[in-house]
Amino acid sequence: TALMDRPEDWAGLPLAEIIKMRSSLVRGKFTVDVRKPWKAGKLLDLTLELALSEGPAESEAVFRKKPRKVLVLDEGVQPFGPTAPLRSLDVDVGRWDRKLERAYSDTDLRASEAVLWLYEEGVPVSRIQRAFSMGALGLGRSRRLVPTRWSITAVDSIISRALSGRIRDYPVLNEYRVYHASLLDNHYVVILAPDSWAFELLEAWAPGALWNPSAETCVVSDWEGWRGRTTYARPGGSYYAARLAVCEALDRMRKQARAVVLREVRPGYKFPVGVWQVREAIRAALRSEPFRTDSLEEALEYASRWLVIPARVWLRASRLLKDALCQRKLTEFRSGPGP
Repeated sequence: TALMDRPEDWAGLPLAEIIKMRSSLVRGKFTVDVRKPWKAGKLLDLTLELALSEGPAESEAVFRKKPRKVLVLDEGVQPFGPTAPLRSLDVDVGRWDRKLERAYSDTDLRASEAVLWLYEEGVPVSRIQRAFSMGALGLGRSRRLVPTRWSITAVDSIISRALSGRIRDYPVLNEYRVYHASLLDNHYVVILAPDSWAFELLEAWAPGALWNPSAETCVVSDWEGWRGRTTYARPGGSYYAARLAVCEALDRMRKQARAVVLREVRPGYKFPVGVWQVREAIRAALRSEPFRTDSLEEALEYASRWLVIPARVWLRASRLLKDALCQRKLTEFRSGPGP
């Protein structure tokens, strides 16, 4: 049953199987003051034990009324099954994950520092996100429960921001590289350009795709330069999931680059399953062998082979690609002869 809550292992599963697997889980709920989780009592303590457990746990739940199905269309979270208020909960966890337990026990460790330590220790991102959501990380009485979608984005953002800071000290990539991958009728192209660190995500929703019932292609994008960004990105959680995957790859290469991610969502993606699929698809793409060239035009021509939406649509919406094509750098100008 561990597979049901580990998105890192879902790549390759059909959309229908993921939805069926997740909807088979029955979810209990209870009310908690998120600002004072330590006052929540036994139900929260038991839920926390489940979140920090090393593996699947035996559990028995008694509900106040019959669980009912709830349809939630949200790109930020994974699908879930029938839901009902909890009356009581009994769990047999076995033992906690030692790394998560250590971070939980350290009440002097800031949440961001705990997230980075767990990541460097090899704890899967999805498990860190779950612990973060449960308020298991941070300074003592400052710990708070966090909505699932916010915790997912927060962890992706914390890790990728730290990695991008490290990447800025690496030498610049010396060529254009183009990677591609597809997952659940989401099609991705990643272009790495020989330039200082910058990042952009463009999401194009084809006519008839989820969220786009119109006859026109809908494009949402946002970007950041060398200094990063301080405001929330327009594409939402998928921006930070994509940035994490790109930063991981550049950190492995020990290179910095200008990265542009193109995400094309086609009509086969009929039900949102969470931004994990953005992160895992781009991770897979960046582990594959890239197309290499010294020309941006050739890189764009190759990228167009894997996308249905015309290149002009992407270029019209992209800040970084337009800059690369149209803007000349000071280093391109040579001073004239001296007197």
